[in-house]
Amino acid sequence: MPDMAPTPAPGRYVTILEGLEVTMGLGIHAHERAAPQRVLLTVWLSCDYGARPDDRIDAVVDYDFLREGIHRLVAKGHIELQETLCEEVAALAFGDPRVTEVRVRSMKPDVYPDAAVGCEIVRGR
Repeated sequence: MPDMAPTPAPGRYVTILEGLEVTMGLGIHAHERAAPQRVLLTVWLSCDYGARPDDRIDAVVDYDFLREGIHRLVAKGHIELQETLCEEVAALAFGDPRVTEVRVRSMKPDVYPDAAVGCEIVRGR
């Protein structure tokens, strides 16, 4: 059977920020409001450069802007829902016009002793 996976076009790439660990106020419960907790974020940025980019950082989406932006977002204060956090990170990613789609995953690894809880969204333009 032939491989049915799409062939990526030249100039289309996925930039990944995986497992960024932040400590933040996130959640609706009293114990989540009382103390910050660990949150793990993974972000996939689908980027379209039109053609194969040159070997220069300004030719591609530099994930530093995303990491730094997430740290600024976390520093603003408590967020109620993981869904809200994911939406805010997605909006941040679209700050670069070359980002055509973003997938954001938020995980709270310490909520339960036997499971992590999370949210994942995919947004495009």
